[in-house]
Amino acid sequence: MNSGITAINDEVKRASAFVQPLLSEMAKVVVGQNYLVERLVIGLLANGHVLLEGVPGLAKTLSVKSLAQCLSVKFSRIQFTPDLLPADLIGTQIYNPQSGNFTTRRGPIFANLVLADEINRAPAKVQSALLEAMQERQVTIGDNTFKLDEPFLVLATQNPIEQEGTYNLPEAQVDRFMLKLRVDYPTRAEERLILDLMARTGPPPETHAVVTPEQIFDARRVLNEIYIDDKVKDYIVDVVCATRDPKSYKINLEGLIQMGASPRATIALTLAGKAHAFLRGRGYVTPQDIKSIGMDVLRHRVTVTYEAEAEEKTSETVITKIFSELPVP
Repeated sequence: MNSGITAINDEVKRASAFVQPLLSEMAKVVVGQNYLVERLVIGLLANGHVLLEGVPGLAKTLSVKSLAQCLSVKFSRIQFTPDLLPADLIGTQIYNPQSGNFTTRRGPIFANLVLADEINRAPAKVQSALLEAMQERQVTIGDNTFKLDEPFLVLATQNPIEQEGTYNLPEAQVDRFMLKLRVDYPTRAEERLILDLMARTGPPPETHAVVTPEQIFDARRVLNEIYIDDKVKDYIVDVVCATRDPKSYKINLEGLIQMGASPRATIALTLAGKAHAFLRGRGYVTPQDIKSIGMDVLRHRVTVTYEAEAEEKTSETVITKIFSELPVP
């Protein structure tokens, strides 16, 4: 077993050689926000969509755009607005009166990295158009179904729901995001660096492509080989099950949880844990990997009751309590 782990470690170190150049290139534009940048890379490695939430001006859009520029892939930015239509997203069929035939015009969803900017400003009918693309990685226009090119990731930004002109995303769509990130303000030192870098009238600094799709596919192949012990697998399942029935794990969350995490959370937690280990050059997953990434995987998948909201307790409160009280292997 040790020789097997050593071989996987060597493969991880080889396949992750592109990570540091990627982070260095993004650092030319994105100051601080190390947590945000790392989670974006984890989503890229684990083939999972990412939802970024934070007030305007925290470099959410800039980070996604910079990541796309660092990859040799097709990038598309869609600005979500209340009057956006599903056809504006996936495309439509156009009638040609001369030939009497319909031709398909593909929408901006046909890209490798799709930035859904301010995703919660569009109504539910537009969100529903994303469901098939995010889960099946295909789009249906009329009678035709089109496969989306790999890699395909939706990286969405949203403002806090309390702000005006925003809609709650449907639960089915939220569950399709592997990670939901809370983007916070930079530190004072980081803000000072932002001033030096960005407070100018000329064009902003640019990033250049340093990673190819082949390197991403190779990293994903190695990711599948990363070892997870049975005890860690059981820990992942216990964490997810504890969000549904905390009482059976002797965790006192009575009356606080309305809906727990789905089996999709178990898969996402496993893949994200592997990607977290990959970025640290390890060919095996530890319980700490699961605890480090667990909040981002679960915070949008656990719904609290009205009683919990009245006590100012959130899904993050619930998840923190589960991780603190559940025995670690």
